[in-house]
Amino acid sequence: MTSVIRLSYLKNIGTTVEQRLNGIGVFSRDDLERVGAAVAYRKLKDCYRNTTLPRCYYLYSLEGALRGVHWNEIPDAVKRQLSKEAGVTDI
Repeated sequence: MTSVIRLSYLKNIGTTVEQRLNGIGVFSRDDLERVGAAVAYRKLKDCYRNTTLPRCYYLYSLEGALRGVHWNEIPDAVKRQLSKEAGVTDI
């Protein structure tokens, strides 16, 4: 039997981020892993165009949630690669 891990149980993911992820069809850790942090971030940016979504609180936090680490512990090279994959131009 598989256990579904709610997003808010993951490191870096609070209720607001969880609700926004639910809005793009991501409801569990498995969903987030399947989509990936960069794609999820792009979908969030598209869905919440009129909202500021800081890269550290969203893109890096999503990756950190998948890795089980605080977003600030993600190596700079990984952050640069994530930013590139997410289409962030102001690296």
